[in-house]
Amino acid sequence: MVPAPFRAGGCETPRHRTAWIEAGPLDGPLMIFVHGWPEIGIIWEHQLRYFAEAGWRCIAPDMRGYGRSSVPTRIRDYAVREITADLTELHDSLGGAPALWVAHDWGCAPVWSIGAHHPDRCRGIVAICVPYFAHGNTLDNVSATVNRDLYPADRYPVGQWDYWLYHREHAGAAAASLEADVRATIASLYRRTSSDVIGKPSKFSDLRARGGFFGADRRAPTMPRDETILSENTFEAFVAAFERSGFHGANAWYLNDADNLAFAIEAPSFGRIDIASLFIHARWDTVCDTIHSALADPMREDCTTLAEVTIDAGHMVMLEQPAALNCVIDRWLNENRPSGAS
Repeated sequence: MVPAPFRAGGCETPRHRTAWIEAGPLDGPLMIFVHGWPEIGIIWEHQLRYFAEAGWRCIAPDMRGYGRSSVPTRIRDYAVREITADLTELHDSLGGAPALWVAHDWGCAPVWSIGAHHPDRCRGIVAICVPYFAHGNTLDNVSATVNRDLYPADRYPVGQWDYWLYHREHAGAAAASLEADVRATIASLYRRTSSDVIGKPSKFSDLRARGGFFGADRRAPTMPRDETILSENTFEAFVAAFERSGFHGANAWYLNDADNLAFAIEAPSFGRIDIASLFIHARWDTVCDTIHSALADPMREDCTTLAEVTIDAGHMVMLEQPAALNCVIDRWLNENRPSGAS
């Protein structure tokens, strides 16, 4: 059952099925919300309600490998070029009018690719936590920006991105540990972040040495959901979704660096994005740390019309500070009117 005021929708082509939830008037301008790892469309519930009330037709798909959308079995099916094609097919099914694309975490990679490869499909781009890499969102590119004062190379070869290597080296074990107790996994991953993490290595920076996400136990510890960021209904939606799909598809997004690099190189104008873009930093995000590292620097060179705002939150900005996020996006829209946004 889709919770009110959301409607269920979907499209299917010979290559993929995308399921989504939506809110707002059917004739409103399109705002498409693209989630990351390990999320589903309902993570945008606060934004869907807010911008639907403002007159936007808001769409939040379950991405490839998640929820009610297709869950292919081959790793190469989770390359950014495939996920970008999913989004263009979704966009076509909605009429193809230029959309405002809003993305978080891994969802940013295909949305930035929409901007680079298909700018005609964009009113503007809002990216949360993960900046643009014109040369590909790959482990080599992101690890080159690591803050070596915090992560000495001899102890932390790839800094806070150690979990990316774990996905690559132990794909089966990574998925198995997350799937061992899905309810506990979701409760463990979705916790509010506080400012005391600043200046400390991320909990993901020594994942391989600790034996994976949950160490020797190979399953998440039992704990209550964090009621401050997930309602009971939303929590149960997450649990049901990942019990259905598992984590193999979601994790495979980390395993296609070579193709993701090749796809980025194919973009016209060397990948430069001229579309009005808003990047939102999460001040207390210890993995996608754009405040205390050089992670955002390449984006500043390759996005010609870029605004940046910082919100005091951890990585799950849309859940930790939903009102602040809505306000930031709304203010940017009012100030910039990107490509005719209303």
